[in-house]
Amino acid sequence: MNNEARSGSTDPGQRPRYRQVAIGHPQVQVSHVDDVLRMQPVEPLAPLPARLLERLVHWAQVRPDTTFIAARQADGAWRSISYVQMLADVRTIAANLLGLGLSAERPLALLSGNDIEHLQIALGAMYAGIAYCPVSPAYALLSQDFAKLRHVCEVLTPGVVFVSDSQPFQRAFEAVLNDSVGVISVRGQVAGRPHISFDSLLQPGDLAAADAAFAATGPDTIAKFLFTSGSTKLPKAVITTQRMLCANQQMLLQTFPTFAEEPPVLVDWLPWNHTFGGSHNLGIVLYNGGSFYLDAGKPTPQGFAETLRNLREISPTAYLTVPKGWEELVKALEQDPELREVFFARIKLLFFAAAGLSQSVWDRLDRIAEQHCGERIRMMAGLGMTEASPSCTFTTGPLSMAGYVGLPAPGCEVKLVPVGDKLEARFRGPHIMPGYWRSPQQTAEAFDEEGFYCSGDALKLADARQPELGLMFDGRIAEDFKLSSGVFVSVGPLRNRAVLEGSPYVQDIVVTAPDRECLGLLVFPRLPECRRLAGLAEDASDARVLANDTVRSWFADWLERLNRDAQGNASRIEWLSLLAEPPSIDAGEITDKGSINQRAVLQRRAAQVEALYRGEDPHALHAKVRP
Repeated sequence: MNNEARSGSTDPGQRPRYRQVAIGHPQVQVSHVDDVLRMQPVEPLAPLPARLLERLVHWAQVRPDTTFIAARQADGAWRSISYVQMLADVRTIAANLLGLGLSAERPLALLSGNDIEHLQIALGAMYAGIAYCPVSPAYALLSQDFAKLRHVCEVLTPGVVFVSDSQPFQRAFEAVLNDSVGVISVRGQVAGRPHISFDSLLQPGDLAAADAAFAATGPDTIAKFLFTSGSTKLPKAVITTQRMLCANQQMLLQTFPTFAEEPPVLVDWLPWNHTFGGSHNLGIVLYNGGSFYLDAGKPTPQGFAETLRNLREISPTAYLTVPKGWEELVKALEQDPELREVFFARIKLLFFAAAGLSQSVWDRLDRIAEQHCGERIRMMAGLGMTEASPSCTFTTGPLSMAGYVGLPAPGCEVKLVPVGDKLEARFRGPHIMPGYWRSPQQTAEAFDEEGFYCSGDALKLADARQPELGLMFDGRIAEDFKLSSGVFVSVGPLRNRAVLEGSPYVQDIVVTAPDRECLGLLVFPRLPECRRLAGLAEDASDARVLANDTVRSWFADWLERLNRDAQGNASRIEWLSLLAEPPSIDAGEITDKGSINQRAVLQRRAAQVEALYRGEDPHALHAKVRP
């Protein structure tokens, strides 16, 4: 379906109008030999900087007083750091870090979340040629056994860790860190181990040594380690080089030339320990001389009020978030005229990643934009991964539909290789990692004989007769399984459709189960939304919410909708179970970014699954008998 003809226009007979924005239209070369399909952009990748912070140096000279980053303080005012001030702080911090004996072998680990000091010390390490690693705060603050934090530290062997406030991390320090590992903190003291105050890093140092260290870095220098989410195995440390970061930002710039026409202004909450927030979004601002307004909110019932507060004050030029963020924002935009006025004032580009966006949310966004602006705003997406820093494809092709991931960005080669009855996507280019840190076996397994990274994602052509139209997501190969009949189940598309059509009451699902006679669903519901659907008070128990007739009726209807077009056992769902217990991060059922580990859920809840297949769960919802 063409972008200009997608549903949602107020007048079905009229082509929708879009706000003007500069977006690339890459052509691709396609070849098909021995069942292997190759796709390569015609447009070459432009020359790259040798190191990402050349852009900081550039903007400090060209736009010295422009706000690089701003964060709201306790009194409600915004604290801003300009490009020239950030460069000065980064050089000073780099000079002081050089004396701590840090390196790729003993990197700097950042355990706390996004804030100005986090960015300053990260860029200071990068300037000094010291590898750093932003670690998920959940590993230290939410986990009870610290298993993932212990794994991270065993892989990294950090020389020093950074935290904003040391007090909440004391248990993690004592449980995981060797006594010789020092702590840098903005606030708080640390007993029993070396401690450095962040303020001391801003004291005058040997700037000539810092500049010499920066000059010694190059494209192959390790900028940082980023751990994968661990949705199928323990997290792996992805080596992220300067070349990778620069290549991906140049890919983005050639895909979205609008970033060069007007410096991007982002209001962004995405965590920097993940590639979407820390490499993609933060990099867009730094590479193009824009301004980054740090949003302390989250797309949760408790956290989104802060996001809305920020968006009522700051007008972004682009807004990039996950589908849950769009679900929360579209509700607010429908109800709040002040928010609409500020949000749409100069927005040119909308973007989602990490999961699929439901058609209903997309249509509502179009409708609000048309009513307020008289035109739609382009919604874009793509396919990315930590190992690709992160982007590989963007939806710059002519289609717009659920599951469409578009065409490869300049510099990215795509190869689709048969694996079972699917096509695995493999990628090659300057944005692809050299490997996993201290894991030669996993690195060897990650690449094929031609040096393509084997993503584990399945893709397919949107139209086999017109490959130039682009690619569709077809699930994760590792999640697929066979029923006892030998019928192959494609889990990814089934899961994506169920979650999208289950909005707003479905958080996630797990499809059951290998070697069984039929399919079932373990459903993690969004309990706050279900509570509102039931009309129950906030203190009503989760069990009471899920037993509510209105809630059960909605999920029964949802099950029937999912089965409406089912063709056989591989797509028909016979039952579903609503789970009151959320997925456990300690048991590996869910990653810190919210990705479900299907295998871990099935293993941990094996007894429950067995009872469901035996028909011994009285709370299960069953599909209607087929005529």
